[in-house]
Amino acid sequence: MAHLRSRRRLALAVPVVLSLTASLGFLPGVASAAPLTAPTAATAEGPNLSYVVNTKTDKRTIASVKKAIAKAGGTVVITYDKIGVIVVHSTNPEFGATIRGARGVQSAGATRTSPLTPAATTDVGAVDYLTDAEAAKVKAASADVPDAEPLEADQWDLRSIGADKAAKINPGSKKVTVAVIDTGVDDTHPDLAPNFSKSQSANCNGGVADTSEGAWRPYTVDDYHGTHVAGEIAAARNDVGVAGVAPGVKVSSINVTDRKSGLFYAESVVCAFVFAADRGVEITNNSYYVDPWLYNCVDDPDQKAIVDAVNRAQKYATKKGTLHLASAGNSNHDLDSDAIVDDSSPNDTTPVERTIDPHECFDVPTQLPGIVTVSATGVKNEKSFYSTYGNGVVDIAAPGGDSRYQIPDTPSKNGRILSTMPEGKYGYLQGTSMAAPHASAVAALLKSTHPWASPQQLQWLLKAQADKTACPESYDQDGDGTQDAVCEGGPRVNGFYGFGIVNALKAVK
Repeated sequence: MAHLRSRRRLALAVPVVLSLTASLGFLPGVASAAPLTAPTAATAEGPNLSYVVNTKTDKRTIASVKKAIAKAGGTVVITYDKIGVIVVHSTNPEFGATIRGARGVQSAGATRTSPLTPAATTDVGAVDYLTDAEAAKVKAASADVPDAEPLEADQWDLRSIGADKAAKINPGSKKVTVAVIDTGVDDTHPDLAPNFSKSQSANCNGGVADTSEGAWRPYTVDDYHGTHVAGEIAAARNDVGVAGVAPGVKVSSINVTDRKSGLFYAESVVCAFVFAADRGVEITNNSYYVDPWLYNCVDDPDQKAIVDAVNRAQKYATKKGTLHLASAGNSNHDLDSDAIVDDSSPNDTTPVERTIDPHECFDVPTQLPGIVTVSATGVKNEKSFYSTYGNGVVDIAAPGGDSRYQIPDTPSKNGRILSTMPEGKYGYLQGTSMAAPHASAVAALLKSTHPWASPQQLQWLLKAQADKTACPESYDQDGDGTQDAVCEGGPRVNGFYGFGIVNALKAVK
């Protein structure tokens, strides 16, 4: 996993220790939980894989498909009746091919290429600490700014989108919740505890929502990503540490991380979207891609099933009033090009280099219809060196940091984003993972200002308030005479910035 494209592993952060064990549970009224069926047919033994089986939503079809699943050697884990998605485990190596031939099955496929108990993987990149000495320096600088949080002098990102000024007008409504679908959130952090919504939090690992106390928290010291994202959105203005872009809104955690590998599989993400919708979440932040495929090609039956299942879930949530925002990716890929080389998939076994068409092979959930796709910028309001882009694909841009070419004049001179870490710590990360929560927070401010706005209306408002940013005349950042990326489009809408860079101040006026 040595690629910048992993949105949750580009980051540089404070290492802390936090462990948690959580058992699977189930959310009454949303879906039926396993075991519902058991294999009844003798089948060849293979690796135990997870599958999504997508059907029509009528009870007769679902019942028929469940019988076919059992006959093919599958065990139902959970059924999402409202969207026609069934999560299944099977050791039958022919299960996918068999069940796709069953009456009522519209698509079906494995959600992974490794068994359900893979070996652990490691994060990519060096660690970037906020040391005690640096913290003291930042606090001294922050003390000279009226109403600033102790570490706010290093938060160039807030000032770049007017979030510091917006907070004085409208910090956001407690009636608006942004769910962080991620690696878990440490809700005991003093900057997050005041705004955390436990009733809208869960662990969805494996596809079944566990709402027991603390299940939504990160498992280990390495699972800091979701806590950082949550702080960017809604760290409270309480004279502790940092501030979020929308410090008055609620934030919740839906942990979708596989306990062994740290990967985000489709069944967990399906669970997260449905759970968020049924718990009344207004906005979800998605700073990840669904593993194990960076791009899911619809001519492959397994990958097609992943696209179908996740799309059904996000559409269900959208219809119930939830807006979804997602990070564009960290590969510096052009999602409107004719061909992209993907050498990182599948990332749960052995990657194989392939050339894909991004119009036929989709980054999920980023490229799903209705999702707001967010690219990253640095302190100079230029596209970050790593940020994926694409004319007609990127909807909006937001600060994600750029430690290579865009260095801010702050106490630390750190081009990354400073935010919360587990166990009361703070650290710097960069990536489109950091851009998406800035945009999600601005969307939350818009929802606070326009409480009756639908997801579609929020999208329009988000694009309308953005600062229009034209393509640069040159994007040769390293000065070698070669363009590092090509921006296509006009001054109002283009592939680098979409409809522009989000503006928190405009959102509350």
